[in-house]
Amino acid sequence: MNNNSNNWLFEITPKNKFFSLNLKEVWQYRDLLFLFVKRDVITVYKQTVLGPLWYLIQPLFTAVTFTIIFNNVAGINTGAVPPFLFNLAGITVWNYFTACLNGTSDTFKANAAIFGKVYFPRIITPLSVVISNLIKFGIQFSIFIAFYCYFYIQGYDLSLNGWVLLFPVLIVIMGILGLGLGMLISSMVTKYRDFSNLITFGIQLLMYLSAVMYPMELIKEKLPKFGWLVEYNPLAYIIQTSRYMLLSVGEISIAGLLYTLLFTILAFFVGLLIFNKTEKSFIDTV
Repeated sequence: MNNNSNNWLFEITPKNKFFSLNLKEVWQYRDLLFLFVKRDVITVYKQTVLGPLWYLIQPLFTAVTFTIIFNNVAGINTGAVPPFLFNLAGITVWNYFTACLNGTSDTFKANAAIFGKVYFPRIITPLSVVISNLIKFGIQFSIFIAFYCYFYIQGYDLSLNGWVLLFPVLIVIMGILGLGLGMLISSMVTKYRDFSNLITFGIQLLMYLSAVMYPMELIKEKLPKFGWLVEYNPLAYIIQTSRYMLLSVGEISIAGLLYTLLFTILAFFVGLLIFNKTEKSFIDTV
């Protein structure tokens, strides 16, 4: 009897490793991952009037606003590319990052009730946010393609280039960056609740430093003393590169992309380290 009682199939113990991604365990819980993805996509707008149409309304209205303010009023030139399409390209990519960052930065606080009752790899929750936002990004990107075709038919000088084949890689990099920073922020929010109030303001400020509504070259020309704020922002290189891939406007900085890749890897590993450490004791502070 004693021998049988000791032959457990599974034994749940605290993780001893400071760094643990444990992809094998994540794969074992893939059904739960897909369930969280379905929850994020369907239930968010289940009781709304317009439903998934909100995915389309937000980037369209933002692009129109940016076109009126920054292009028509401020006079920012976008060359042969229509200002609306220029802004829509940047907003579509930027929205994916902000959705990943906002969704993952509240992981422990939003899921405390689930984490306190049942075990599963905690990293599944922020991963589901990144994956579900890919679906939202696909919907918004389809709108960009529709307007791209419209302006092309109207006779605008639009052209793709070979770099567009690497566009999915660029989106994956942005998702990983949002995941890493989100896990780091989520770990801090468990102890410092007021830190979450700074996220919305910080993201709005970061948008203006990420060249979402203007070319990177413009800030260097107009405000050379503050150009370094954009040059050291990895998101600015992602936005600029995505515009070059999709609209052949601007240029690609290989050095900037390498810097972005290194920054993304560092942010992910640091975020994962802090996330793994926090999940052992977050239930006492959340």
